[in-house]
Amino acid sequence: MHAMQYELTLPADYDMTVIRDRVSRIGHLLDTWDGLGLKAYLIRERGVDGSPVNQYAPFYLWNTTQGMNSFLWGGAFQGLVNDFGRPVVQHWTGLAYEEGGSAGSPARVAVRRRRPVAEGVELAEAMEDAVREAGRLAAMDGAVGAAAAVDPRHWEVVHVSLWDHDSPKASGEVFRVLHLSQPERDRLPRGRQW
Repeated sequence: MHAMQYELTLPADYDMTVIRDRVSRIGHLLDTWDGLGLKAYLIRERGVDGSPVNQYAPFYLWNTTQGMNSFLWGGAFQGLVNDFGRPVVQHWTGLAYEEGGSAGSPARVAVRRRRPVAEGVELAEAMEDAVREAGRLAAMDGAVGAAAAVDPRHWEVVHVSLWDHDSPKASGEVFRVLHLSQPERDRLPRGRQW
C-alpha cells in the first residue's frame, strides 16, 4: 500500500464552491480506477474546524504502484496541473490500514496527523506504535477507516482517519470529505504491512 497526498493552498478569499463543483463534476472518474484502494477528496476552509487556510488536499491509498503511476503520468493528474499548477506530491509507504466499525457509512470528515520520527528511537518500535495508533483510531466510535504510513526520506509518520460524523475524537487537521472513490478498498491489505 502507498499513501499519497497533494495540497493546493488557495487564497483566503477563494470561493470554495469552485472546488466543490469541480469534485461533483469529476470525482466519479476515479470510482473505477485500477490499483486505487481509495481517494478521499478533502477540503479545509479558512475559519472552519480550526483551519487557518482554504485548501484542496485529496488523499489516496494505492494498492499498486502501477495504478498510482498511471494516475500521475497517464493524463488524469495533468488536468489538475493545467488548472492549478503542479503541486508537490507527498507519498508515504504504507504501515497499516484498518476498517472501522462504520466502514459501510459515508465518510464526512477526515483527520490527518503528521509527526516526525524522533532521532535515536528504535525504528521498529516507532512503526509498531504507528500501527497500534491506526488500530486505535479505527476502533473509535464513528470511524470508517484509518491508515498509517511513513516517509523514510523525511522520517515522518502520517495517520489519516475517516469518520461518519462531524465531531471525531481524533486529534489533527480536520478536512471535509466531498467524495470518496473506493474502487479497490476491499483489496487494501489490513493490519501491519511488513
